[in-house]
Amino acid sequence: MNSISPKHIHLLGICGTGMAALAGILKEQGYGVTGSDEHAYPPMSTFLEGLGIAVQNGYGPENLEPRPDLAVVGNVIRRDNPEAQALLNTDIPRLSLPEALNRFLVGERQSLVVAGTHGKTTTTALIAWLLYVLGLDPGFMVGGIARNFQANYRVGQGPYVVLEGDEYDTAFFDKRPKFVHFRPRVAVLTSIEFDHADIYTDLDHVIRAFASYLETVAPDGQILAWGDAPLVLQVCRRAPAPVSFYGVSPDCHWQAVNIIPASGGMKFTALKEGRPWGEFFLPMLGAHNVWNGLAAIAALAELGAEPGALQEALAGFQGVHKRQEVAGEFKGIIVLQDFAHHPTAVAVTLQAVRQGYPERRLVAVFEPRTNTSRRRIFQAPYAAAFKDADLILVREPPDLWKVEPEEQFSSRQLVADLERQGQTARYFPDTDQLLAGLLPLLRPGDLVLVMSNGDFDHLVPRLGEALGG
Repeated sequence: MNSISPKHIHLLGICGTGMAALAGILKEQGYGVTGSDEHAYPPMSTFLEGLGIAVQNGYGPENLEPRPDLAVVGNVIRRDNPEAQALLNTDIPRLSLPEALNRFLVGERQSLVVAGTHGKTTTTALIAWLLYVLGLDPGFMVGGIARNFQANYRVGQGPYVVLEGDEYDTAFFDKRPKFVHFRPRVAVLTSIEFDHADIYTDLDHVIRAFASYLETVAPDGQILAWGDAPLVLQVCRRAPAPVSFYGVSPDCHWQAVNIIPASGGMKFTALKEGRPWGEFFLPMLGAHNVWNGLAAIAALAELGAEPGALQEALAGFQGVHKRQEVAGEFKGIIVLQDFAHHPTAVAVTLQAVRQGYPERRLVAVFEPRTNTSRRRIFQAPYAAAFKDADLILVREPPDLWKVEPEEQFSSRQLVADLERQGQTARYFPDTDQLLAGLLPLLRPGDLVLVMSNGDFDHLVPRLGEALGG
């Protein structure tokens, strides 16, 4: 592959977040880019159109004409996809998304990779921002829109590339996790919990995947791992590279102490090997974001950054789209949106928002949309996750038919469990009925937290419009 210099690159599954970013990276580097997808619609179709990239709506052999020099196959593409079948019957070279990122974005540069069940998107965006403010002109690829850049990628010309390491599988021809394809100079591991029940059979399977991630770090590289999590400690015992832990434990190499909620964020002191290293303010709520910030600080320190330069940079971080993002305030009602979907993420997000807005009634609106949250495996944990909410509205999981009946998550059961605990909860079969049921319940002073890993049928803008925004 290294001897090939492709001019025309075709992307199968181009409208995925990562694939669309790759399209932008390739276009910026001067390649001719085409792509195909089953559902080409805004905002990705508009984004790609703005780049001048032609997108074929639907898959078929005809999309490989004119013949590309290289094809990149997204992990949404199944082996029986007609375009994939046509590709397999040619000698057109093919790459997966992470292989393409290695080749076209990382190249000879050093990579910093962030992996973990929770926090990896925010931590990746934080590291990229800190590198940028320090004048190191980084490239990056992150699984959300970094608001400082208004993009989820950047090519950059500096010596470092920051990548979000995804544990999901690579492609139909490579079922390994995406993150095993990177060779990080610095590898961050934020957490390990069970997730992605559609590809992982149990927790041991997940643990083995993260162990394989750490095996990709060169012996002279560095691992930074959250030291307050037993599973992380367990996996790191077998790591081939040096490990530094960060967290609250006094055993951690990097420790956050004096954690104080402040207006719009969190203040904390970073200790290095037990000694004060710097005082920081992170404009995000919640202790979980302090760990994300501490991981980013430790990663930059590993590259030689000093605390003074990082203090101002950290304070200027604007976050990631749909991570505690304020959508607006309408008639005294604040609307926030967050990506939270795993029970742990739901719990820590609600806790953070409760801490940041103690005087407001907290209305949690939840869509169990992921392949895992549509399954019963988290039925009980979800009931415990909403303890900080005053009012909870839950819709029926979309596309529940994709899950075997005996494995299906029950939103009705969740609401019944919450009510049994003495909480006020409401069930709705779809988003339209949820919105209609939500509006009469709201009053000035409320805070509505909308949680979903998708667009929730455009619930947030529809709610803002209905409230007079």
